[in-house]
Amino acid sequence: MADKQISLPAKLINGGIAGLIGVTCVFPIDLAKTRLQNQQNGQRMYSSMSDCLIKTIRSDGYFGMYRGAAVNLTLVTPEKAIKLAANDFFRHMLSKDGKQLTLIKEMLAGCGAGTCQVIVTTPMEMLKIQLQDAGRLAAQQKLMTTQSVTGRAVEGPISGASQATSTIKTPQTATQITKELLRSKGIAGLYKGLGATLLRDVPFSIVYFPLFANLNKLGQKSPDERAPFYVSFISGCIAGSTAAVAVNPCDVIKTRLQSLQRGINEDSYSGIVDCTRKIWRNEGARAFLKGAYCRALVIAPLFGIAQVVYFLGIAETMLEMLPRGRD
Repeated sequence: MADKQISLPAKLINGGIAGLIGVTCVFPIDLAKTRLQNQQNGQRMYSSMSDCLIKTIRSDGYFGMYRGAAVNLTLVTPEKAIKLAANDFFRHMLSKDGKQLTLIKEMLAGCGAGTCQVIVTTPMEMLKIQLQDAGRLAAQQKLMTTQSVTGRAVEGPISGASQATSTIKTPQTATQITKELLRSKGIAGLYKGLGATLLRDVPFSIVYFPLFANLNKLGQKSPDERAPFYVSFISGCIAGSTAAVAVNPCDVIKTRLQSLQRGINEDSYSGIVDCTRKIWRNEGARAFLKGAYCRALVIAPLFGIAQVVYFLGIAETMLEMLPRGRD
């Protein structure tokens, strides 16, 4: 496909529009993924994605499924814009005389895109996870209180349970969490889990972008024509879900490390190695696939929509409609 030269502002707007549409559609599934990944052996509040969403609606109402969405909707615009525009930039820099990129160079371009995006992704995920997981912790605390009153047995050791319950704070807003982190730990507080985020997003981009580009080429009638929008959508869905499942173990580790509060009898972690070791020892290898199908369901339409919006060049049309200054 002959790449149409799209201006940088148009690339950024396209990425932003794609991110906003995608997040709005799939955020409840992302909330379920976070809660499933964070629950450890001991107090399991949810048995599946559907069980999590049903219980969330019952306890918090329909809009409870969108807890933390404001953070994502605010920051997903620069995040997706940086990711898509950076990949285009690196592909352009690595291309020679318009020749087709080799697979290695496509992977390098994806690596560069994944590295650039963590500037926004890390604080966005940090805040989103606290808001998403607050409902699980509150439900766990409520259940613990009910069981202690009725005298029912609690799964796992009870020693220290009351202490763990008392340390769970009232859910805060994203602004309150940000202020508290900046006051106590400085800017580094918002970038907790940066290494784990890189460990997830760089491999994701290395897998996703080359896979999407090659799948999308299958729908081109000739090298000089764009693939139909539905081919871009399907290619984005397949590439996104494949990459999402491939890096899910890294996503589990990142989610655990970025969670500031722990539930009853749940482990704390000092870093990536410590987190990996404790998950493997206490929960087994299957724990690294927690929320994998949720993540695939989130990423598939998110990146399918993103690529359709991006390839249709909606922003380019919008910019062309703006009045131009007189010469």
